Amino acid sequence: MKERCAFEQGVCKWILVVFYSRDGTTRKVATAISEVLKCDMEEVIDKKKRTGFFGYMRAGFDARFRKLTTIEEPKKKLDSYELIIVGTPIWAGNMTPAIRTYLTKHKDQSKNAAFFCTAGGGSNGNAFAEMQDLCSKKPIATLEIKTDEVSQGKHVDKIEKFIQEITNAI
Repeated sequence: MKERCAFEQGVCKWILVVFYSRDGTTRKVATAISEVLKCDMEEVIDKKKRTGFFGYMRAGFDARFRKLTTIEEPKKKLDSYELIIVGTPIWAGNMTPAIRTYLTKHKDQSKNAAFFCTAGGGSNGNAFAEMQDLCSKKPIATLEIKTDEVSQGKHVDKIEKFIQEITNAI
């Protein structure tokens, strides 16, 4: 385990950033958050093939119809963290099946939650509300970033604001 995160208030908490990323955009945001907070990070691995055209189409279908998938077991012991920050791309207006499965399987193992998403087009739809329902926790902060903001490096200010919300809440 890495060192505990120290905030200006002198309060130390254990934080884990959990994310799924198909093409790397959500991974980039998760990495930035983890680096600023100096906290652990874990990628959710979907065992279903989601590459190529047909993988992309299946991914959108599965997300739209709120399907679960098979994921690898987490390597981190989730109940040892005070806060789990969960990140997902938005597919067809919904969270990914990998994150839906993760939250369904591990909903009782975190004390607090924060959510972020990356979206290529419109808004996150009801993803944050569904994430809240699945983990039975109101998020202490949420962040929505457009894919083009990440590719253009315009996401840093939003991440800083998100992290400030988190540090103010814990």
